[in-house]
Amino acid sequence: MEFTTGGRLEVRITAADVGKRVSVRRVNDTATSPERFTDTVGMLDSWTGGVLRITRRNGETVEIAETALVAGKVVPAAPARRRGPAAGRRELQEIAARGWPARETEPLGGWTLRAAGGFTARANSVLPLGDCGLPLPAALERVTAWYGERGLPARVQVTTGDPAADELLDAELARRGWTAERYALMRTAALAPIADRDVAAAEVLLTREPDEAWLAAYGRTGADPGDAPAVLGGGPSVRFATVPGEPGGPPAAIARCVVDGRWAGFAALDVSPNRRRQGLGTLVMARLARAALDEGASAAYLQVETDNAAAAALYDELGFTTHHAYHYRREPQR
Repeated sequence: MEFTTGGRLEVRITAADVGKRVSVRRVNDTATSPERFTDTVGMLDSWTGGVLRITRRNGETVEIAETALVAGKVVPAAPARRRGPAAGRRELQEIAARGWPARETEPLGGWTLRAAGGFTARANSVLPLGDCGLPLPAALERVTAWYGERGLPARVQVTTGDPAADELLDAELARRGWTAERYALMRTAALAPIADRDVAAAEVLLTREPDEAWLAAYGRTGADPGDAPAVLGGGPSVRFATVPGEPGGPPAAIARCVVDGRWAGFAALDVSPNRRRQGLGTLVMARLARAALDEGASAAYLQVETDNAAAAALYDELGFTTHHAYHYRREPQR
């Protein structure tokens, strides 16, 4: 990591570089660290009150006193990859789960039980990524009891097609009377072509947390008022996009993006009915994609239900293709 000019360490960043990817070196307190220096690479989120806040690619935020800086520079963005991404099904499922985290989880062998007060099926269903470690009847008994304790119906997220284990689980749940519902697709695309759609057609505000107007526009909640913000704000590195509406009115468009390594996950896209067909959906996706590229991501994913024709048309236009399909199985009504 080169910070020098003519052999000297230099700080070549200022508060004007907020929003850029930077690399910095700081001097350590010798009482707490045997190393003289520590290097940090990430997005410079803020520089106020003499403190820099930098978010690394893994989502960790580091605070550094400007008095401790001995070197720093803006890191040029790597050339964006424009080919479609390659990924295994399990890799994407794990990434998507981290990007839409439940408030409460519990492992059951290779399964993960997830709950968030009923806020979205994704955060309130079992994610079966391996052997549960129990005979299926015992596992389902544990699952139904766990969700029952939380006042929630038991659901299992099941992928469609290979691997054979998923098909067998789906068939066995169907035989036991678990109802299939909420058919959806995992779709992927190269990130750079989406970012290329970023044009200054309207103001787009990017924030790290959703404000009340954003949450009201999204309109979905859980049993607890904290369910939605906890899930929406969770994940490695999250941004919220807002196109302001009329003064005092709701946003014209909103969306969310979470960056996890090379992947940028999009969700919560909504355009006000009176502002549709004006390109705002494309605009907020593109603006978020540009920020994700700057953070080092190169591939995009999203999850969309199969009956959402309007969203499917937009995602087709942006280059998304189907990676795999999934649906949920809900416990039998009692």
